[in-house]
Amino acid sequence: MINEAPRVRFAPSPTGYLHVGGLRTALYNYLFAKHNNGKFILRIEDTDRNRYVESAVDNLIKALKWAGLQYDEGPDIGGIFEPYIQSQRLEIYKKHTDELIAKGEAYYCFCTPERLKNLKEEQEKKKLPQTKYDKHCLNLSTSEIENNLSNKIPYVVRLNVLPDQKIIFCDAIRNRVEFDSNNVDDQVLIKSDGYPTYHLANVVDDHLMKITHVIRGEEWISSTPKHVLLYDAFGWERPTFAHLPLLLNPDRSKLSKRQGDVAVEEYRDKGYLKEALINFVALLGWNAGDDREFYYLNELVEAFSLERVNKSGAVFDIVKLNSLNAEHLRKKPNEEILEMLRARIQETEFKIQNYSDEFLLMIIEAMKERVSFVHEFIDNCKYFYEAPKEYEKKAIEKNWKPETPMQLRKLRDAFSRLENPTKEDYEHALAKVSEELVIVKGKLIHPLRFAVSGQSTGPGVFDLLFILGKEEVIKRIDAAFENIKN
Repeated sequence: MINEAPRVRFAPSPTGYLHVGGLRTALYNYLFAKHNNGKFILRIEDTDRNRYVESAVDNLIKALKWAGLQYDEGPDIGGIFEPYIQSQRLEIYKKHTDELIAKGEAYYCFCTPERLKNLKEEQEKKKLPQTKYDKHCLNLSTSEIENNLSNKIPYVVRLNVLPDQKIIFCDAIRNRVEFDSNNVDDQVLIKSDGYPTYHLANVVDDHLMKITHVIRGEEWISSTPKHVLLYDAFGWERPTFAHLPLLLNPDRSKLSKRQGDVAVEEYRDKGYLKEALINFVALLGWNAGDDREFYYLNELVEAFSLERVNKSGAVFDIVKLNSLNAEHLRKKPNEEILEMLRARIQETEFKIQNYSDEFLLMIIEAMKERVSFVHEFIDNCKYFYEAPKEYEKKAIEKNWKPETPMQLRKLRDAFSRLENPTKEDYEHALAKVSEELVIVKGKLIHPLRFAVSGQSTGPGVFDLLFILGKEEVIKRIDAAFENIKN
């Protein structure tokens, strides 16, 4: 047994921002660990120095913590198997590579880039199903190898894959998976710069860190036979593999930057709630066996199992994400939304205004069922923050008739006589004016809303009047007489 309690890891490469696919991988590892009282580890796999981005590690850590996926061991908090950054573990990989070479499971390769290029071109001309290294350097004598090493001739270390072998492993999602070793190349383990490839470092670290379950994306299935061969070459117990389904665009193509946002930070900056994004990502390839779609993180922990992860690709449906964001927003206490709204106001032209908590909480209550994002408490109802600067043209044609100014003046006068009016006071005053004019209430309500907000839709008109206050309402009605022309 590798370890009594499950140990899983999320091992991203620091090449940019956290992809939503990476977030799903991290989330499933987190959920599996927490559901089974195990440990969730963050490890940074930075051995591909050509793609390394300096700020990426910090970005990854910030994104995970923002999403609420707190790891138990990692580069910034340490742990019993540190360091958790692969570039700080080079001596470990060298030691294990030397062991493989001594056992004949790996070998030095001194082939030049030119020879490798020619070899590939020759194989392509022969229309072979795939290009592979021809094991040329496997047959070098000990003296040739020692001479090349002493003369500092550049080399890589390759895995010695035996032909005509069946490589079989069990996948927790896909069950039995089988590969033919004739289709597996002699994978490079140590590059010419001395850094390990993903394949070697991944296996060595997973073993040394006692990783029990390797939960990762479907794109890594083709690499798994190489990893299985390495585990067997070292004589180590294999972990349980689980390969997650691909994330797809609505047209069933692989989710990519070309067709929309894919970085977690982009969704965060657009105003998506972390609870909604986590909820949505969890459903991309997993369900609890029922129709339930709304979850908090702790509920996902309780319900999650690898057995319920699907094999087929999962479509990234932005409409569903928006719907979940709206639902999570509506379930938040108004006081929590207030903090987020104040932060958003600081990013707008209204930041110089000193709005009271009472005023903003009334806006939140009035608009909560009408918005999907916090910024829409501003963008969808700017009339709460400033008088309308323009009026909907279609609404003018529909709601502003020749008799409208006279009717609204009577309504304005009725409002001006009210003392500290409540919503009900406004409603009673409007009802009385409609009786006096012998018209239905709608003949007053629609132009009133339009005069006060500049829009034909919004929250209840009496909520609107109460939130704005009598003086502001009268001021806006007066302004409408001046500004609205049929």
